[in-house]
Amino acid sequence: MRIALGLEYDGAPFHGWQSQADGSGVQDALERALAAIAGARTHAIAAGRTDAGVHATLQVAHFDTDALRPDTAWVRGANAFLPESMAVRWALTIGAEFHARFAATGRHYTYLLLDRPVRPALLSHRVGWYYRPLAVEAMRAGAAALLGKHDFSAFRAAECQAKSPTKMLDRIDIAREDDVIRFDLHADAFLQHMVRNIVGALVYVGSGRQAPGWIAELLQSRDRTRGAPTFAACGLYLTGIDYPQHWNLPQTVVPLSIPRC
Repeated sequence: MRIALGLEYDGAPFHGWQSQADGSGVQDALERALAAIAGARTHAIAAGRTDAGVHATLQVAHFDTDALRPDTAWVRGANAFLPESMAVRWALTIGAEFHARFAATGRHYTYLLLDRPVRPALLSHRVGWYYRPLAVEAMRAGAAALLGKHDFSAFRAAECQAKSPTKMLDRIDIAREDDVIRFDLHADAFLQHMVRNIVGALVYVGSGRQAPGWIAELLQSRDRTRGAPTFAACGLYLTGIDYPQHWNLPQTVVPLSIPRC
């Protein structure tokens, strides 16, 4: 049978979602916990492979098992074996046609950026950091060029394995709350490092290093080498996955609240 899971995790202790030779991936921790409940090895597949240091308020995964357990057992049992930095929020027995990655129709990400002269201490590994205030209005003006269906090659990691660089970005909201700037993005899918590269480019605009119109020029160039450096992973959160309603999944989007010291 196939089981779908909703997960949350602090990405700081892990080397990304993907299984690692030393067992330090989110996938490794989850599969060890599930095996303890199932009594057999399991293989978990996620909706998206988050990078090292990236967090998730809601990641969706699935696995197949012959073990007959109530859905609640996969939640309570797995959480008893998971590290404190990770938890299963819900579990659901689902049809074999469901696939956490390929059934998804959209992804939600939030990036938190602290802009102040002093680096974060209590929010270390929870937010990105820039050493001086950024102009939010300028960043909003630049970001507007990214909305819609585009070739995002200029914001794509060199090692990205996506078949196509063309994605539909239908949301990029930028708001300030005290000295934290919040970027909320939604697209049908994202390229590797796409959000972090977008944030890096917008920081160039917010700092005055580039004009807002540079974002459109960069997008049209399709040239990653002309962009800004990839911004830190620690401020990035996967906040949800969209699926067709007929799967009747529990909550699959968990908006992020800005953490407080």
